[in-house]
Amino acid sequence: MFAKAFRVKSNTAIKGSDRRKLRADVAAAFPALGMDQVSELVPGKEDLNVVKLYAHRGDAVTVYMSGGNPILFELERNLYPTVYTLWSHPDLLPTFTTWPPVLEKLVGGADLMLPGLVVPPAGLPQVQKGDLCAIALVGNRAPVAIGVAAMSTADMLTSGLKGRGFSVLHTYQDHLWRSGAKSAPPSMAPLVPDPTDIRDDKASTQDPVPLEDMRRLVLEGEKEGSGEVPHECGDTSAPEANSAGGLEQDPTDSRTLQEQMDELLQRCFLHALKCRVQKADLPLLSSTLLGSHMFSCCPEGRQLDIKKSSYKKLSKFLQHMQQEQIVQVKELSKGVESLVAVDWRHPRITSFVVPESSLTSQTDHEGSGEQPYQPPDIKPLYCVPAGMTPLFQESGHKKGSLLEGSEVRAVIIDYAKRNDLVDVDNRNLVQLDPTLCDCLLEKNERHSVLKLPWDGLVSRCLEKLQPAYQVTFPGQEPIVKKGKISPIDITLAQKASNKKVTVVRNLEAYGLDPYSVAATLQQRCQASTTITPAPGAKDSLQVQIQGNQVHHLGRLLLEEYHLPRKHVQGLEKAPKAGKKK
Repeated sequence: MFAKAFRVKSNTAIKGSDRRKLRADVAAAFPALGMDQVSELVPGKEDLNVVKLYAHRGDAVTVYMSGGNPILFELERNLYPTVYTLWSHPDLLPTFTTWPPVLEKLVGGADLMLPGLVVPPAGLPQVQKGDLCAIALVGNRAPVAIGVAAMSTADMLTSGLKGRGFSVLHTYQDHLWRSGAKSAPPSMAPLVPDPTDIRDDKASTQDPVPLEDMRRLVLEGEKEGSGEVPHECGDTSAPEANSAGGLEQDPTDSRTLQEQMDELLQRCFLHALKCRVQKADLPLLSSTLLGSHMFSCCPEGRQLDIKKSSYKKLSKFLQHMQQEQIVQVKELSKGVESLVAVDWRHPRITSFVVPESSLTSQTDHEGSGEQPYQPPDIKPLYCVPAGMTPLFQESGHKKGSLLEGSEVRAVIIDYAKRNDLVDVDNRNLVQLDPTLCDCLLEKNERHSVLKLPWDGLVSRCLEKLQPAYQVTFPGQEPIVKKGKISPIDITLAQKASNKKVTVVRNLEAYGLDPYSVAATLQQRCQASTTITPAPGAKDSLQVQIQGNQVHHLGRLLLEEYHLPRKHVQGLEKAPKAGKKK
């Protein structure tokens, strides 16, 4: 279902009544979960967003996002867990096992065929046709896919394990997984031992299938493969606070899980202050500090979860840091804490050593094959109109020819020298012949202007040419368009509720996916985002973010995406330091 890119219709924070209803629906759909587990999956106060989207085949799907990860999705009034949820609750669904080479086909959209199943010594789980099931790989119990059983376990065995076994809905590495933190499956004790053990296990009811035969096993059920990978609703985002990877105690560490989480929390905090937070960011909402800075400083393979620390709440942790005189925290508005000062000379900050892995974490995080955004090379060009053809034809150019500014200047110099137009007495001046007069002068100037300096000659010529530009994205052929490239436009608007929203348009011209930008901003700003068609622009979208988020936008576009400032307009609308957004 999510093998190809989906289209987001809306992304909004969940209402209190809908949150309670969702919790009740989860408890009803998954009775194996206790009430504490339901409350952990659908938290009472943490951010929970409802994303309505259309899958590539047109199915309307509702996705519930918590802490930046999709945790559940709803299709035709049925709730399904994502792999992120199954990694925290591996016993939620009956789990079947297949071979690692089959995963590639499942990610591409194939169903799981019964010949690809591996039968454990204890036998297959007992399910009925239509039951929701998890699929894991040999050697690791962590589920990598969910699907619906196409037949009962009894029928599977009766068929001799032939035919289609499961209709796969969602997999690790598909586009729904990519909308989250893109973390790898945790390591769990396998349901089926390593293949080398199976060969020696006389109790096994099925011989291992050679790896070279894996491709043949799933061809029958293969569907459409996935296409190009756009950055749908998530970007290169912060690690998820509630995913399983951070909840398991490191067996090599003698400290308790709580002590490990305390150390990780302080490490991410100091890393964020030393490398990410700047003086211009202050005052900084505590939620933004956590969501935009601390999460992204979490080492690969670790997950930050304040609830598993001794502090339990971010406010308590920040008060502790304030007592150490590292930061100063104030409640600038009722119930909302902000960092108002940081002592960057504090010994704990100055002595903190940034891990080498974090310097390349962005590159390492591209294990899914996606490349970090690189800005295009934008080059202004000039198109020769019919009226300027006589001046350029001697150099081999004709109507419609495209030239760079340096080439235009070379043509002018060559023309003047070839026709002996350089003034003998003052070589900084050029005498105007009939061609230059017709091409460059206004009618009322033709009898009064006899000479022009070189710069004036070139500037007049550039003004008479038609503007164009060339855009070259990394690894792609150049694209040439007429006119001037429109900058990314940032504006502020006032909604009917008297609340401000930040609107950004024309991201597509610079190769930026509005959905990816919206997802990144939503996490950085801790504010809801919506994507709508841009008024008056065909096939263009605009991103709206609640509040004045121009400062966050500026940092994202200029410092992270490295776009030239001249291509971004509206940055002056950022709120002044100390002002409420």
